Amino acid sequence: MINRFKKNAELNRPDADTFRKIEKMPVVVVLDNVRSGLNTGSVFRSADSFMAERICLCGITARPPDKEILKSALGATETVSWKHYLNTEDAIVELRNEGYIIYAVEQAEEAVMLSDLHLSVNQKYAVIFGHEVKGVDESLIPLIDGCIEIPQSGTKHSLNVSVCAGIVLWKFYEKLQLAQ
Repeated sequence: MINRFKKNAELNRPDADTFRKIEKMPVVVVLDNVRSGLNTGSVFRSADSFMAERICLCGITARPPDKEILKSALGATETVSWKHYLNTEDAIVELRNEGYIIYAVEQAEEAVMLSDLHLSVNQKYAVIFGHEVKGVDESLIPLIDGCIEIPQSGTKHSLNVSVCAGIVLWKFYEKLQLAQ
């Protein structure tokens, strides 16, 4: 039986300065032309929560201090490192040169279901999330290592990009951070 909710002081969360120094999960989030600042801000919050290494904001994706990002990020833009790229291809090339395995979250031939994804704690990963309507740009597919699909059973063919990012980051966190 639940007697009470925990007070904020009982959660033992680090302050922003301490958080920046903590070793992060070896996962980079790549936002490929995400049009909504609110979605981008929500992804910042999930990246903070699950300790993603950083975020690559590509193309038209808004950048802090955009008002909509700040509204939903609730301070996570101060704790999660980020960099803007004119196009997603530049981010992919940089990440590839840094040794990342790169996945796109997209419904594609030979996509691996998120529940079946095997990850190694000794590997670095980058995960691309796409535009709210168009998804990940199909021209990026030859540049990446594979696609991840979130199983769905309803009538809609996709999830909101920020919800999708939260689900995927949780799974990476579960397999990479909690497994240690």
